[in-house]
Amino acid sequence: MAGETPIDQTGTLQFRTDPGAGRSKWIAGLLALVLVGWMGSGYILPASGQAGEEDQPAPRVTSVAVMESVARDVPLVLTAEGQSIPDRSTTIRAKADGQIATTALSRGDLVEAGQEIAQIDPAIPQSQLVQAQTQLEQARRDFENALALQGRGIATEDRVSQARAAQAAAEAAVTSAEDRVRNTVITAPFAGRLNDLTVNVGEYVDAGDVVAEVLDNDPLTVVVQVPQQALSRLQTGQTADVSFITGETKPGTVTFIGANADQQTRTFRVEIAVDNPDSVMPAGLSARVSLPTGQARGHFISPAILSLDTSGQLGVKTVDSDNRVVFDKVDIVRAQTDGIWVSGLPDNARIITIGQGFVNAGDAVDPRPQTNDLTALAQP
Repeated sequence: MAGETPIDQTGTLQFRTDPGAGRSKWIAGLLALVLVGWMGSGYILPASGQAGEEDQPAPRVTSVAVMESVARDVPLVLTAEGQSIPDRSTTIRAKADGQIATTALSRGDLVEAGQEIAQIDPAIPQSQLVQAQTQLEQARRDFENALALQGRGIATEDRVSQARAAQAAAEAAVTSAEDRVRNTVITAPFAGRLNDLTVNVGEYVDAGDVVAEVLDNDPLTVVVQVPQQALSRLQTGQTADVSFITGETKPGTVTFIGANADQQTRTFRVEIAVDNPDSVMPAGLSARVSLPTGQARGHFISPAILSLDTSGQLGVKTVDSDNRVVFDKVDIVRAQTDGIWVSGLPDNARIITIGQGFVNAGDAVDPRPQTNDLTALAQP
C-alpha cells in the first residue's frame, strides 16, 4: 500500500532504525565512565586506612632478661680420673727347701723391714752348719801343722798350699751353711702391709716358691693420664687435691710426669703421692685428681645460657649499650657442679639469661634485669 513502511522479508533486525536501538550505547558508555573513575580514585583520594611510610608504627622489640656480670679471676684446674697403686709391692719367695715350721704374722698385718714372717724348719740346715764348722776347725789345725812342719823343714811348700786350700774350702762351706740357716727365716724386704701369706705351718716349700706378698702404701700413689695439651702446665712438686671414691679428700704432690705418651690415647702418665700413715687407705681405689694450672679471667654462668652460631661456634648472647644483641664467642675455662666459667666476654657484660633463643645478633631488644644473680653463687 502506498505510504506504508516496507517489510524486510528476510527477518533481520535493523538496530539502527529500530526503536530503542541507541539506549544500549548510552548504558555501555556510562559503565565505562564508572570503571575509569573507580580505577583512578586511588590516585586522587587515597584510602583512609593507608598511611605514609613515615607514619608507620615502629617494629616491636623482644623483651629479654639480662644479668649484669663482672669478670673475675678464677684458678684454672685440670681434673683427671685415675686410681691408687702401692708405692712399692713385691712377692716374697722361699730361698730354701723345707717344711714351714712357724708363721709369725697373718694377712693384713703391718710389717717392718726385716721382720720375720714365717720360718722353714731349720733342723737340717743347722746340722749342715755344725758339720761345716767341724770341718773348718780340722782344716785350720791341718794348716797350722803344715806351717809348723814347714818351719822345721819337714813339710814342703805344696803341703802348705794344700792345707791352705782345704781351710778356704771349709770356710766357704761354713758360709754356705750359715746362709741356708738364715734363709729358713722368711722376712719382709721393706716396711708395709702383709697383703698375702700363701703358706701354713706344716706345708713343704721348694726354693723359689711364692710364700707372701708385701705392699708399701705409704705414701699411696695415684696414677692419672693427662692430655698432651695440659702437659706444659704441670711440674713435679706441685700440689694436688685427691678425692677418693670412699669420700675422703687428701692433699697430694706430683712426683712423676711421664716423658713418653701412650701410643693409643696420646696421654701422659702422671703420679701423685698421698701421705697414708699406717697404710690405712688401700691400693686400687678410684680417685679424682684436681691439679691447679694457673689463673684466667672469666664470667660465671649457667650452661643453659650457652648458644651456637651458624658455624657451630660456642658463645654467649649479650646486650650492648644500644640495647642490641651481640654474640660473643667464649671458651669454657672451668666447670663446676653449679655452673661454668667462660672467657671471651668483656669485663662488664649484660648477659641474656632468658629469651636468647628468640633473638639474633643485631636485633634490638628490651632488656629486663634478672631477679636473681647467678654470680653470687659462684665459688672460684
